[in-house]
Amino acid sequence: TDRKPNNKVWDIYSDVPDGTPPYQFDFIVDQCGNYDEEGDCFNREHSFPQSWFDGVPGPDTDLFHMYPTDAWVNQKRANWPYGIVGGGVTFQADNGGRLGQCDYPGCGLVFEPIDAYKGDLARGYFYMLTRYKDEAVNWTSAPVLSGGEFLPWVESMMLEWHLTDPVSAKEIARNNTIYASLQNNRNPYIDHPEWVQRIWGPFASIPEAGAGSDRIWWDGDRLNYDRKANTSLAWLRIYTTIGSLVQATSITGNVGNTEMPAESGVYIVVLEGDGRSVVRIVR
Repeated sequence: TDRKPNNKVWDIYSDVPDGTPPYQFDFIVDQCGNYDEEGDCFNREHSFPQSWFDGVPGPDTDLFHMYPTDAWVNQKRANWPYGIVGGGVTFQADNGGRLGQCDYPGCGLVFEPIDAYKGDLARGYFYMLTRYKDEAVNWTSAPVLSGGEFLPWVESMMLEWHLTDPVSAKEIARNNTIYASLQNNRNPYIDHPEWVQRIWGPFASIPEAGAGSDRIWWDGDRLNYDRKANTSLAWLRIYTTIGSLVQATSITGNVGNTEMPAESGVYIVVLEGDGRSVVRIVR
């Protein structure tokens, strides 16, 4: 499930996409074993650590949160949560992954993987809470959960990672192999990444738009809207991925456009009026 095109081990803790990795592992011959430093060998990383669910059967062997990784980096990550490191770096892997103090409020020491694999790991976490929903309420050792749900900072971060690192060809191929050859199930958030926002997003309760509904689209310069109803007052609101309102515009008329916030990023746009709502994600 984790073989590079050159037949090397696809280790997310040492890989450098579009660059030259500091080292690469061969299957079987480079599997740990003993290790004393980075690059010695690879072993299994439970991205959702086993201690968080007491190593019970099921999640302990579920490939949708397991990866082959450098054993030394795996050891340094230990069972710390993933996060955004803002300072106090205590370890940095050769490919840029690092351990340090979290930049999000409400967390402490965390491991930050490189950007290219943040979405992969986030979709694995969304899978875990879906696949093991009934069991997750008992995972009291998991520092990212409370009552079987993500803590607010974890949910916000995972949503951001999911949106800024979209599904890759690697994930699709891995999903297909796990389904066809090993587990006979799939990660639905790789097949349908839009479902993440429907379940965990700040506007998950708003119905999806159907045929003939109002439309919102970004043309690279302006945010456009096309309303199918009358000219009554409506609101166009723009939020960050964690639900903070950054812009609100009252509109009348059926068609028009407006500017987006000056700062580039990922935004959730909501058009509300005539008793209807339309939600779109704009990058």
